[in-house]
Amino acid sequence: MSNKLYVGNLSFDTTEMDLQDTFAEAGTVSEATLMQDKFTGKSRGFGFVTMSSSEEAQKAIDLFHGKTVQGRALTVNEARPREERGGGGGGSRSFGGNRSGGQGKRY
Repeated sequence: MSNKLYVGNLSFDTTEMDLQDTFAEAGTVSEATLMQDKFTGKSRGFGFVTMSSSEEAQKAIDLFHGKTVQGRALTVNEARPREERGGGGGGSRSFGGNRSGGQGKRY
């Protein structure tokens, strides 16, 4: 088992320090990260916690999966590796109209 955990259904008021303090009940937290919207900076309601051992990670799952924290039942499980995304590619950059640079058709 990996030491990195996915933590979902977090309150939008949860801070990284809250996350770290909560999971410290299960053992030593190496890292706690909240995912934030890149435009607003607000929490996206999920994050990742890395425990110092796989045993502590399992203990954290046992302790916190389904537990209500700040009014929300947490989802806690082993984090999956990030999936590779395709390299962009979508669609044409044409904005319509005449590409010749002229004034278009004259009638």
